[in-house]
Amino acid sequence: MNRPFIPPYPPRPEKPVATWRGFFGERARTSVYGWSERAFEIGYLKRDILGFRVHILLDPDLIQHVLLDNSGNYAKPDIVKSLLDPIIGRGLLTADAELWREQRRIVAATFSPAAVEAQRAMFVEAARAAMAHWTDGERRDMAAAATSTTMTVIALALFGGDPRLISKTSMNHIAAAIEGFSEARMLALLRLPQFPITPKGRAGKRGQIFLRKTLADVVDDRWHGRMGGDFLTGMIDALKQRFPEAVARALAIDNAATFYLAGHETTANALAWTLFLLAAQPDLQEELAAEAQAALVQGADDVAERLPRLRLFLSESLRLYPPVPRFDRQAIDPDRLGERDVKPGDIVSIWPWMLHRHKKLWDNPDTFDIDRFAEKGGRHRFQYLPFGAGPRTCVGAQFATIEALTLLAHWLGEWRFVDIGHPAEAAGMVTLRPKGGLPLRLERRRP
Repeated sequence: MNRPFIPPYPPRPEKPVATWRGFFGERARTSVYGWSERAFEIGYLKRDILGFRVHILLDPDLIQHVLLDNSGNYAKPDIVKSLLDPIIGRGLLTADAELWREQRRIVAATFSPAAVEAQRAMFVEAARAAMAHWTDGERRDMAAAATSTTMTVIALALFGGDPRLISKTSMNHIAAAIEGFSEARMLALLRLPQFPITPKGRAGKRGQIFLRKTLADVVDDRWHGRMGGDFLTGMIDALKQRFPEAVARALAIDNAATFYLAGHETTANALAWTLFLLAAQPDLQEELAAEAQAALVQGADDVAERLPRLRLFLSESLRLYPPVPRFDRQAIDPDRLGERDVKPGDIVSIWPWMLHRHKKLWDNPDTFDIDRFAEKGGRHRFQYLPFGAGPRTCVGAQFATIEALTLLAHWLGEWRFVDIGHPAEAAGMVTLRPKGGLPLRLERRRP
């Protein structure tokens, strides 16, 4: 019998860490770092952070109240909007109320089951394009490979394969913009102007400027008819029908940025952590490679429908390493969370990272178990949130799942991913990336 595999996670002190520690060291750079053991055992935490009252919910019933039962009372926080405004403005991710509903209606058709079905060939094209650059026995950063591949998928699926969105320059600027978020967050909490003060912060600002300018050019080409026939063109036409011209153009750029960034970054991280878990469990990897090869024989495009074990593996990977480890809401009117009062302006923080590893919700929560999701039912619908929940569940959840399974099947069918001893540490304030990338050795599978 194989020994249980417990993937690494940040150290957990026995007692809660003082709030001020979150402004220094690794806690200031990595959102999941430094939470105490206690946080994985209780249902609620409250913190006062520089004038912000934060309710941290670790009870699925309380989370359901905020995300579903009384979702109209909880908006995206002002501080989050101010941080994300330079990148994604008032796009679908940050909008609220009627503006959010209008944009959701516009983009929903693109991610319907029929629309995802039409994109399957593009997933295969991106998987094969990535493998064309791999060589037997090489050491390759698979986090970077996952990022470039999912970037290609989004460019093909939503932006007509626009080459400006799949360049090495674009990838570097995106990474810088995301990594610079920790400094921007600190300045926002301290209520200071957003003037970057460190090299990382300045690189992040340059990344934001580059992305906004590039995406404005991409939008304008469709706006003026120089390019067309893709998701972005359809979205622009729909926005023109509903909003004044200046507002429609701004929202088109905002949503182009939203879907470009969110559409590839989260899936790339899900792929990277899944590849890490596969490399760390070679016997299980071989089993799943055989499943992938058998499924591919029956067809490349629809392979995701014939991967029950790989789907279970991906679900468990998303539990242990949710691509977005936290998300927040802000109360509009007074409310009650169980026995606790919530005042207007209070922040409600929901942490898939802690929820997915909570000792009262999962058996052996830090242990990888491929069969954990084999049986449906028995779980609270709000204890597993890799794509959020409630009305604002990620519109691209099915797209991302089919994409990830297709890429993994093609890669596993032809390549073996071998652990070379690089430590896998979680990093990041917005999304959960492997710190320092994910170097693995690639070995071509023999027929």
